[in-house]
Amino acid sequence: MAKVTLIAYTPEPEKVVAQAARLCYSPASIDTIAQGLTPEKTAAFVDMLAEIGHESPIEHASFTFGIEGVSRSLLAQITRHRIASYSVQSQRYVTETHFEYVVPPEIDAIPEARAEFLAAMEEDQRHYEKLTELLKEKHKKELMQADKSLDEKAADRAAQKMAIEDARFVLPNACTTKLICTFNARSLYNFFAHRCCNRAQWEIRAVAIEMLRLVREVAPNLFGHSGPPCLRGACPEGKMSCGRMAEVRNFFNGIGEE
Repeated sequence: MAKVTLIAYTPEPEKVVAQAARLCYSPASIDTIAQGLTPEKTAAFVDMLAEIGHESPIEHASFTFGIEGVSRSLLAQITRHRIASYSVQSQRYVTETHFEYVVPPEIDAIPEARAEFLAAMEEDQRHYEKLTELLKEKHKKELMQADKSLDEKAADRAAQKMAIEDARFVLPNACTTKLICTFNARSLYNFFAHRCCNRAQWEIRAVAIEMLRLVREVAPNLFGHSGPPCLRGACPEGKMSCGRMAEVRNFFNGIGEE
């Protein structure tokens, strides 16, 4: 199961955004820009930006998440959001011994399908380990022949790294990974608009909803209206719409209220 943690964020993110907005619309100096910014005035500035669609000031607030227990399939999707920073656990340097994997709910719900899926994961593990063994043996031999001063332990470590670099090609999309990612608030608006939608793939939608819940706890005004586009108007999906706008609105309006 995916685990999402809000590791760090801009201190007083809404106040930072309000100061940036205030600078745009008043003659205040940098030294005085924060004066008189009560929680009420801060919220008013944030609401104003949302109302007029002026989003550049919200780029000054950033949020860093730790995400684990997700598939490499999710990794391929989340990194399409390019205005963000990512650090991912490398399969080139980390050996996937007894690798963990994500079982899609639709497969998990059918005993025969689940058994087939688990058998495929076990087979992938066997292939990975055998390929690693064969490649490691080859690389270790070549390393020690090329450098007579290289001790066996050092050759073993180097050969292992070289082996798993190629053996990883047999690993499935289901294989789990871990990452740390940082978004500014404007990029999160875009991320939530795409990935909180009912039409988003189930795994990344669950992660996006949890990310939204976490940022609403620390910046409720900034993210109070974040989520799929149908929260703020008509569904843009046309004939591909899920047709459950009222249900979606009720769900997202309740996030952060529990």
